[in-house]
Amino acid sequence: MGEIIACANQKGGVGKTTTVVSLAAYLALDGQRVLLVDMDPQGNATSGLGVEKDGLSLSVYDVLLTDLEPAKAVLPTSVDGLTILPSHRSLAGAEVELVPATGRERRMKRVLNGMVDSYDFVLLDCPPSLGLLTVNALTAAHSVLIPLQCEYYALEGLGQLLATIELVREHLNPGLALKGVILTMHDGRTSLSADVTAEVRRHFGRQVFDAVVPRNVRLAEAPGYGQSIARYSPDSRGALAYQAIAFELLTRSGHEPGAALREAKGRYQAPRSSVEGEEV
Repeated sequence: MGEIIACANQKGGVGKTTTVVSLAAYLALDGQRVLLVDMDPQGNATSGLGVEKDGLSLSVYDVLLTDLEPAKAVLPTSVDGLTILPSHRSLAGAEVELVPATGRERRMKRVLNGMVDSYDFVLLDCPPSLGLLTVNALTAAHSVLIPLQCEYYALEGLGQLLATIELVREHLNPGLALKGVILTMHDGRTSLSADVTAEVRRHFGRQVFDAVVPRNVRLAEAPGYGQSIARYSPDSRGALAYQAIAFELLTRSGHEPGAALREAKGRYQAPRSSVEGEEV
């Protein structure tokens, strides 16, 4: 059975969608069968993989709110082995429409029950909130991955997210585990990033991924071209960081990473003090 991982953080702008898209691409390129489920009404993961949101006839909204067979809404992407259950702007109304629904917190679990055996990994991109869509993702998942921006404001909201995860464990999904914390947007030109990194590692220990994602202009540009960083700028510092994280994720999940990820892991260098313009 495949592993279902929810990528969650109620704070926007922490690199959550970039993390999901990048990891999904690198896992697929490593030979894993991957499904990305875009549960964010903004649909950034959908457009970030080159899918035209406005032209969709079926989306994750339809499988959550109707009895549509989920596989009918799944689309291929430009990355071999990576498919997507896309988002559409209609998903914005799902939070309200789910309130009176029977089993409202378990809708995504029901959707994935019949699909998970077809994949090695299912990655859920949660919206930047702790509403019913995120609760659905956490209820369906085996584990949760938390991208955390290297700034103090990001730390402030972490307690609320962890409290929500604990509530889901108590009432809906007792097996939900913390897959790990991924430090993102690290700026080696500031002591703030170093201080936040040290604080997070002190609190979470080995649950924090070794590799750290730097602030990187190529990562910011890639979605505008409908591509993952694996296609847009595979030799950039951001690409190497996500390859190193994909290596760690596979290792934590009991898989043997392929040669390309092993080579990238060897090339990865942790963010360090830098000069203006080095972040490409």
